[in-house]
Amino acid sequence: MIRRRLPWALLAVLVLAQICYPLTDGPLRARLTVATVGLGYLLSVGHALLSRGPRTAAALVAVATGGGFAVEAVGVATGVPFGSYDYSGELGPKVAGVPLIIPLAWTWMAWPAWLAAVRLSTAPGGQPAAPPAPGPAAGRLALRRIALAATGLATWDLFLDPQMVAEGYWRWRDVGWALPGLPGVPVSNYLGWLLFAVLLMSALPALAGPAATVTDGRDTPMFALYLWTYASSVLAHAVFLGLPASALWGAAGMGVTAVPLAAALLRAHRAGGPPRPWRPQPSGVDATA
Repeated sequence: MIRRRLPWALLAVLVLAQICYPLTDGPLRARLTVATVGLGYLLSVGHALLSRGPRTAAALVAVATGGGFAVEAVGVATGVPFGSYDYSGELGPKVAGVPLIIPLAWTWMAWPAWLAAVRLSTAPGGQPAAPPAPGPAAGRLALRRIALAATGLATWDLFLDPQMVAEGYWRWRDVGWALPGLPGVPVSNYLGWLLFAVLLMSALPALAGPAATVTDGRDTPMFALYLWTYASSVLAHAVFLGLPASALWGAAGMGVTAVPLAAALLRAHRAGGPPRPWRPQPSGVDATA
């Protein structure tokens, strides 16, 4: 029973914390940001552990947390791959110039983005299908899944970076080319996010094992987390935070994954929901299930 209830309980607390975010400011908002990331981290890693076991949870921590810290440390020191930037001291203690909560944020959203990609590459109607035999079909499926998961993670930064820059939690030394309406963040940052997300999503299934390549009813809290993050970010940026441009960019970018996911889950719900785990089909992504 705890395996089912704990993720929902953590998600409820996380949602409450995020609702409080626009109602705070200054140091209290910074502390709430740190607490929110910590909750998200516990939710995603805890769900991976409870639903898939220690191998998957360890793989998620190694790839997303460890890899996230490594790429951020390199980024702060060299400007590669994101561009030249510095973190303020408002997000808690730093190691190698990186606040410790930053790699936790990578992990928080990496797991639901991966599961969303798996869900969107299932057999029509959620019916089980045998995994494709090794060969071109399996390779195409893996590449589509990696692309969708990486996009689902990287486009979150269309919300995150403008918001955090506006709060003063980090700053870019040389912006250069920026997206229209988002002058404080260089395009190189988003490309760097996408590059690392591709590497992360390529390594995660290899280390996590077969358990990470199927989804079922246990993953509903993660789908809810992804969709809540999308919808609440659009609303917060457009209405409460005074960031209409990032609301539009984020809605378009993250919507590439969120909208098909919502449609797939709605259709499955109307059909009564799949009684058994969903498994991948050789033909690739099917967002209409």
